[in-house]
Amino acid sequence: MEREIEIKLFHLLNESKMTYQELADKTGLSLRAISTLVNNKNERIPKAHLTKIADAFELEDIRDLIDFKK
Repeated sequence: MEREIEIKLFHLLNESKMTYQELADKTGLSLRAISTLVNNKNERIPKAHLTKIADAFELEDIRDLIDFKK
């Protein structure tokens, strides 16, 4: 069984009613980087990006941001 990692950024944005632009402003990431993460198109994700996003949403558990796709 091959596993895929899912970035749950789309769900976090919807739950918080935050736009891509608002997240970009909070994290310093580009709109393109955020869009790529939302659409799960990245093969590699810099730890710094994950940290900035976790800080923006005040996440305590990395599993709130990434998980194995079901």
